[in-house]
Amino acid sequence: MPQKLYDILAVGNAIIDVFSQCSNDFLLQNAIEKGGMNLIDAASSKSLLAAISSVAPPQLISGGSAANTAVGLAAIGGKAAFVGRVHDDELGAAFCRDIRSAGVTFAAVPAKNGAPTASSIILVTPDAARSMNTFLGASIEFEPEDINLTAAADAAVIYLEGYLFDAPAGPAIFAQAAQMAAQNQAHVALSLSDPWCVDRHRADLRHYVKNHVNILFANEDEAISLVETDHPKSVQVLADLVDEAVITRGPLGAVICHAGQNFSVEANPQGPVIDTTGAGDLFAAGYLFGRTHDYDAKTSGRIASILAGEVISHIGARPKADLKALIKPIVS
Repeated sequence: MPQKLYDILAVGNAIIDVFSQCSNDFLLQNAIEKGGMNLIDAASSKSLLAAISSVAPPQLISGGSAANTAVGLAAIGGKAAFVGRVHDDELGAAFCRDIRSAGVTFAAVPAKNGAPTASSIILVTPDAARSMNTFLGASIEFEPEDINLTAAADAAVIYLEGYLFDAPAGPAIFAQAAQMAAQNQAHVALSLSDPWCVDRHRADLRHYVKNHVNILFANEDEAISLVETDHPKSVQVLADLVDEAVITRGPLGAVICHAGQNFSVEANPQGPVIDTTGAGDLFAAGYLFGRTHDYDAKTSGRIASILAGEVISHIGARPKADLKALIKPIVS
């Protein structure tokens, strides 16, 4: 890939993550689908936050899928920029501080009007499954013109999160990103994000993947939903759609399809599995770091596996260990 000021420009929802550990009974009592991503409104978000806070103070961490990937890439020495929409409120200010302190360029000006900054209440059960309850707030007011033109011109890869496609202006934002990438000789990378998002927009997403995406990230369920066929046949179908397909398989590692070859990458947990939030985001960070720094697909997958293995060893989607030290045996 061409060397540019930024390895990636990550485009996605700017969200404050609210983490809380809970029982399976709590999920049942509050009619929350275990292991999924549930969209909620402002009133439901406020009510759920009160319910978990009455048990124990939650942990607040700035997040959002593409933002997590940008932070992960920056943590291992990559150069990342992020674009997303926040409101001029307390959570918006916290988001700006956190992502900039992580070494990611975030030039957006908080909006004075519109919805509050988005938040996601993430409930983690004892088996490490996470159930996300997301109030999209200001993030769904993101418009194509919010994409930083300078950052887009200076990025080797424009990285999109699938969640954003569900926003009112999502398809227009994706089209703008593809146009900017073509104009600036950049690659387009996409994470499908969640099966429910694929289910809602399957035909449009498949058309976009086939015509604009160079690197596709998906877990097994997302891959199956997109191509409507089971694993392992879904792997080959994806490989025929894009230059590079990266299919993550949880404890089974990942399969990478590139240049007519399929590679298996083993999972690389860095400790007991505590919380799987952000595993896919950090896998994408490691893989994109490798590919933008001239490592081959298999080596990039090994870097990715280490980053994903670290983030699942603690609560939250932001790395806590020294990721540079963890990947040093591979990149030195």
